[in-house]
Amino acid sequence: MAITDRTTQVAGVEVFWRRGEPDAGSAPILYVHGVPTHSDDWLPFLGETGGAALDLPGFGRSGKPNDFDYSIRGYDRFLEAFLDTVGIDRFSLVVHDWGAVGLATAQRLHDRLERLVVFPSVPLLPGYEWHRIARMWRRPVVGELFMGFTTRFGFKQLSKEANTTPGPLPDPMIDYVWKHFDHGTQRAILKLYRASSPEELEAAGRGLGDISAPALVLWPTADPYLGPEFGPAYAEALGRAELEMVDDAGHWPWLDRPELVQRVASYLRR
Repeated sequence: MAITDRTTQVAGVEVFWRRGEPDAGSAPILYVHGVPTHSDDWLPFLGETGGAALDLPGFGRSGKPNDFDYSIRGYDRFLEAFLDTVGIDRFSLVVHDWGAVGLATAQRLHDRLERLVVFPSVPLLPGYEWHRIARMWRRPVVGELFMGFTTRFGFKQLSKEANTTPGPLPDPMIDYVWKHFDHGTQRAILKLYRASSPEELEAAGRGLGDISAPALVLWPTADPYLGPEFGPAYAEALGRAELEMVDDAGHWPWLDRPELVQRVASYLRR
């Protein structure tokens, strides 16, 4: 399936995004990435399903304005503006990691949502405690120093814990993340984490039960950042969700288990 690169002004921010034409008669799929990546994560999925995948403000090739609201609420409102600007009414949604901001949008726009797929995502649920890297990012000065001393080599070594396949994440992924890991992205990450206390996360998910669209939760058992207990917790909060715990997979589970691309495609085509 052909995928085109586009740039569009959305709510005053220049947004880079990709689009593949969806199957005739199906709702477009919106893919929302996490930290510290961007829309490149979703290229295997776009090739199978079509849809739209954007670089969120602060990430990738999109604008990184200092005055953007890098918070759950800020991204929530931005995603609604993106959908309206590019002419997507009804849509399906796939989220990963901080793509969880899309779940805030899904709660408000639940009457426009066709289907939902949740990969391991920041829990908008009670009981979550930030992992050790996030705790450093949330601390003033410490977070800035940690960001400032991050190197490509260090990032690659740290990535060894993110997957179950021996060794670090694949070099092409390390390259596309590092290429855009500039000061603007570092600032966006620090602001987002500091705006997101456990209380804010829980509050942002209180309407998850309002989502009546069918949902599939694909949660790995070996994610070092988001524990396996939050897969069932998301499925319970959503109500109409199928839960599949994915063995032998880490934080980006489709890297360890490439067949998940087809699993998602077949679910969204139902």
